[in-house]
Amino acid sequence: MAEKKGLITFKGNPLTLVGNEVKVGQKAPDFVVINNNLTPVKFSSYYGKVCLISSVVSLDTPVCDTQTRKFNEEASRLGPNVMILTISMDLPFAQKRWCGAAGVDRLQTLSDYREASFGMAYGTLIKELRLLARGVFVIDQKGFIQYKELVKEVTNEPDYNTALRELKKWVPQS
Repeated sequence: MAEKKGLITFKGNPLTLVGNEVKVGQKAPDFVVINNNLTPVKFSSYYGKVCLISSVVSLDTPVCDTQTRKFNEEASRLGPNVMILTISMDLPFAQKRWCGAAGVDRLQTLSDYREASFGMAYGTLIKELRLLARGVFVIDQKGFIQYKELVKEVTNEPDYNTALRELKKWVPQS
């Protein structure tokens, strides 16, 4: 499996990403993650909807908390043809607890703890930590990646405005 060092840092220290790098314009790779009820979920089950995938290190950290709350807040304005998925290595039990405590109910949290399927498929698995790098991906209704942001410094927030603007370009108008 491919390894890339120095694409991201944690407090200035370079980290190694493992997995396949994805690019805008390519078909979004399928992956299997676990939902809060411990049921495996294939990304391909969302085909036909516009998806924003928010990759976070851990919901129990301040930046990931902010990122997930921000996308949850936006989710209610986007309509039924859009899915926002937050993926982390947190256990499904922790994700469910965090969502309840934070009042996050408009997006879906999914865990990559079992196989790192998402991390490997999108090149976001941090070798040194076995956590996911911070990133945002927008996938259109046909399953193609239309936007990608891999946040260089793990402790920084993504560019919400650009991600949401790119997402809205692909949302069908009713």
